[in-house]
Formats: sequence, C-alpha cells, structure tokens
Amino acid sequence: MTHTTWQAAQFLAAPFVMCLILAGIHCYLGLHVLARGVIFVDLSLAQVAAFGATFAIAMGFDHHASATYFISLGSTFLAAGLFAMARRHENLFSQEAIIGIVYALASAAVVLVVDRISHGAEHIKDLLVGQVLWVTWKDVAKVTAIYGAVSLVHWIFRKQFIRASFYKSENPAAGQNAFWDFLFYALFGVVITSSVSMAGVLQVFSYLIVPSVLSTLFFKTIRSRLLFGWALGFALSFLGMILSYAWDLPAGAFMVVLFALMPVVFLLVTPLVKRLKSR
Repeated sequence: MTHTTWQAAQFLAAPFVMCLILAGIHCYLGLHVLARGVIFVDLSLAQVAAFGATFAIAMGFDHHASATYFISLGSTFLAAGLFAMARRHENLFSQEAIIGIVYALASAAVVLVVDRISHGAEHIKDLLVGQVLWVTWKDVAKVTAIYGAVSLVHWIFRKQFIRASFYKSENPAAGQNAFWDFLFYALFGVVITSSVSMAGVLQVFSYLIVPSVLSTLFFKTIRSRLLFGWALGFALSFLGMILSYAWDLPAGAFMVVLFALMPVVFLLVTPLVKRLKSR
C-alpha cells in the first residue's frame, strides 16, 4: 500500500463507517415505512428536522451545538405526533396527504428562515446532501450510541412494532396502536434528526428507500429483505465513497445519484430480460 493510498484510507475510514451505520438503521426503518405505505415520511421528517436546525442557527446557535440538535429533535417530535394522529383518522385525512403538506410547509419555512441567514445558499446545499466526508470518529461514536439506543427499543418491542407496521389492526384508532405509532415516528425522528445533520435530506432518503424497495422485489420475509438491503447498502456505500474520492466529486450528491440509479436501471432492464427469456 502506497503512502497516498494509506492517506486516502485514513481520510475515508470514518465517513465510510458512518455510511455503513446509516445503511444499517435506515434499511430496517425503510421496511417499516414501505409496509405502512408512507414512502415520503422520511423526506417530510427530514425537512422538519432541517427546519428546526435552520431556525436554531437563525437564533444564533452553532450548527453543531447541542441546542441546535434538540430544537431540531423537538420539531420532529411535533411532526411525529401529527403523523400518528393522522393514521388514527385515515377515514378523514389521507396520511400521505398530511405528510406531503408538512413537507411543503417545512420546505417553505426553511426558505423563509434561510433568507435571513448569511451564506444561506451554502446552508441549503448542506441540508440537501450533507457533508458526510467531514464526519469524525467522534461523530461516529455519537451516532452509534443514539442509533444503538433506538435499535434496542425496536428489538425489545419488535413484535409490537412489526404488528403495527406490517399487520394493520382492524381498529386503527385503538389507544394501543396510537401509542406504538407515535413511538415509531418519535424514534424515527430521533434517527432522522441525527442523520440529516451529517448526510443531508436526500442521502438519508436514498438510504431509507432504495435498499428496502429493491429487497421487496426479490424476497418475501422481513429477515431476507433486511439482509439483502444491508448487503446492497454496504456495497453501494463502498462503491460511492471510493468513486467520489477518485473522481473528486461531492460524496453526498454522488451517493444519492448512485443509489437512485439502481431502481431506475432495474426498471429499464427488467422488460428487456423478460423479452429475451420469452424468445
């Protein structure tokens, strides 16, 4: 290994591990999101978290300050409560419509607040694609602790979460279901708030949806889908990190493009493969 290669490996080590962690937690949550039929809840919560962080910065707090994180987290908790309430009243309001409305509201609010911040354009760019290349081992340790706690809660109450997501109750307005819905969205908000501050809205969405969507095309069980999603997420993270560094491209934006191309390519190739098999 040459000196230059060793330097590159040292520089990319923490960002790559961070990407593996992001792929691990978001693929699992993505399966729940698909089962619930709320595909864009991640984008909506991520945008709410971004608004919270932007509002905190406008108030004078530093981007990486604890106050910024907790203001952002508080914003996602409010949205989580609203989404849980919307699921209980799906006969009155479409949950997906509420999610879209909240996304539009948070997006517009971010633009209004950013207009009052110096270097607003740069802040918008960071919100969209993040700065994953600049994460440190301290960031990795912090995120590991947060995601570990969330994963532990999901593991302890896995039956309740799976039942609430994959096996919709005949009475969705029941108090017990409402509690698990809120807890799911609240924990989801904790993950999203931490992820957006490093990876940005679009990269987080890519990690959540792409591996989960492709896994459902090939496998039936949750376990099989999860293992496939993890393998795909890890492989794309490695490829994206290496190529973005080698080609001197923004890592966040390149990762989004790489992930998003996978289902597009599959959609284009599948009819061709079926046509060739039918000959």
